[in-house]
Amino acid sequence: MQTLWDDKEAKHYQDELALRVYTSRLLGRDPSLVLHGGGNTSVKIEETNIFGNRETVLYVKGSGWDLQTIEKEGFAPVELDYVKRLAELDELSDPQMVNELKTHMKNASAPAPSVETILHAILPYKYVDHTHADAVLTLTNSKNGSKKIREIYGDSVVIVPYIMPGFVLAKLCQQMYEEQANKNTVGMILMNHGVFSFGATAKESYERMISLVDRAEAFIRQQHAWALPQYPPVKTQVDRRQLAALRKSIADVAGQPMICSVHNDARVMGFAMRADINKISQQGPLTPDHVIRTKRLPMLGRDVPGYASAYREYFARHADDRLVMLDAAPRIVIDREIGMITIGDNARSSDIVNDIYRHTMDVIERAEQLGGFQALAEKDIFEVEYWDLEQAKLRKSSAKPVFEGEIVLVTGAASGIGKACVDSFLQRGAAVAGLDVNPAIAELHKGNPAYRGYVCDVSDAGQINSCLDRCVQDFGGLDMLVLNAGIFPGGCEIAEMQSSTWEKVMKINLDANMVLMREAYPLLKQACRGGRVVVIGSKNVPAPGPGAAAYSASKAALNQLARVAALEWGRDHIRINTLHPDAVFDTGIWTEEVLQARAKHYGMTVEQYKTKNVLKVEITSHDVAELTAELCGPLFAKTTAAQIPVDGGNDRVI
Repeated sequence: MQTLWDDKEAKHYQDELALRVYTSRLLGRDPSLVLHGGGNTSVKIEETNIFGNRETVLYVKGSGWDLQTIEKEGFAPVELDYVKRLAELDELSDPQMVNELKTHMKNASAPAPSVETILHAILPYKYVDHTHADAVLTLTNSKNGSKKIREIYGDSVVIVPYIMPGFVLAKLCQQMYEEQANKNTVGMILMNHGVFSFGATAKESYERMISLVDRAEAFIRQQHAWALPQYPPVKTQVDRRQLAALRKSIADVAGQPMICSVHNDARVMGFAMRADINKISQQGPLTPDHVIRTKRLPMLGRDVPGYASAYREYFARHADDRLVMLDAAPRIVIDREIGMITIGDNARSSDIVNDIYRHTMDVIERAEQLGGFQALAEKDIFEVEYWDLEQAKLRKSSAKPVFEGEIVLVTGAASGIGKACVDSFLQRGAAVAGLDVNPAIAELHKGNPAYRGYVCDVSDAGQINSCLDRCVQDFGGLDMLVLNAGIFPGGCEIAEMQSSTWEKVMKINLDANMVLMREAYPLLKQACRGGRVVVIGSKNVPAPGPGAAAYSASKAALNQLARVAALEWGRDHIRINTLHPDAVFDTGIWTEEVLQARAKHYGMTVEQYKTKNVLKVEITSHDVAELTAELCGPLFAKTTAAQIPVDGGNDRVI
């Protein structure tokens, strides 16, 4: 492991807290050190208080911040002397500890201090860094781990046996530090937990961390255990209906919709197909912190009821009457045919589980080469999973977005109504798959884990099926479908209609939607809260106009198809409703040429044509998208086969 410290870059960070930010970010850049909010750092700074007195303030990473992106505002300032006094107490419950830390912050708007604040306070160094470095965890989670640690580091580190995080850990670390620290001490290893480094400067503390981790990596290499197995690519093909059914089983146990992302690259498939997978995957996480995200064990295979039953037995073995059991659904599935499925309340949570378990696979396989992977005892993991502080979060859980854990597919999603629908569903917490023939669809919402854009010509059934496969691979299934893609040819009377124009309009506006409905139906049957379909129709269905025969007929036929689907699919708790927009001019079909032609046809200016409705208002894509999303929500839970105008009031429709 190499230091990332750059003297030129560091010059931009002038004060002590700024340098703390800088080196924290350096740690956060390396996922082999910290993952998704893991680890914490601190600095002790002398300041003048409101009374003009000098005092030392401990700035420690606040809850909810990630080291990779932390700012000064991400550090919680607490009174150092008071925190040290807390360390002198014989007993202090963790909820009490959190309260005392919060009430002795120097800034009421700062985030809650890390639960390891007391530990940072008692270490007699200005800067303190803490990570969950993979290399160190590989050693501490291998057989005879403490012996290996002492062999590598000698007396340069304090070794602390595993104990529950919080106040008791701080007390034990204080005791171990007093017993073991000497002039050579540069860090502290917490068995099955992580590593601390410290120093007089930000650079010294950071570079000691890098050195400690590098020494662990070097030892693993010397033992010929660093190189990971190289697995050949494996072709996998699991029917999307099976994956959707598996997701439904998991969601039923979880009591809520879940995102279930499939991973089947060579690395994952090789691990899943190991002969000893039943042994190495069923011991526990690398560090107890991970249990909050991953549960203690992955599920092997697809027996969700069996996994849930085993989880309830695990809870019963260790729980007392005051504890509330978490849901019994897995967060990781390992299956020889599928690969790995990572599960979360939303797409970001699923991605985090994926990151964590990929690092877990690396550690397990290296530890196996060092003599055997050996995780913490079941009871120790349970205590963190059901920690007072985590139980308090459960009791105070806030309302979730209405579509969290659910999946919607939107066609024609690169512009106009479709693009607006993507935004509306994302804002409500859904995972969104957008389809469009425009390649720009792939770049829409780039970097958002809750969005996937697939280039697709919906007139091609093969491409539709491929996109449905990808949607299920990425998110686990399908709960909602928005049929929006369509074309509107220039004005043309029937007497002048070309057969090719008629056929093209029917193929895209009608035939493609029939194929989508047919292929999506088995997935919608497995929707966690019942399937929902919204058809973007047209005012031309109830009130067609001259010069738009192909478009009007295609939309009328699609509307009739939706009505039949409502009759057929009601028994499967799938509801399908239609919106009839009119004059939505910020959509792809309304080119300037078409707009001028239609205005001329009615003998109006373009501006008059845009507001030719009873309310004299202009209808936007956002207006249609918001109602589309609401139609899929609980407000319309008992509505199907509805046809709702979004037109400002059209006198011909009325």
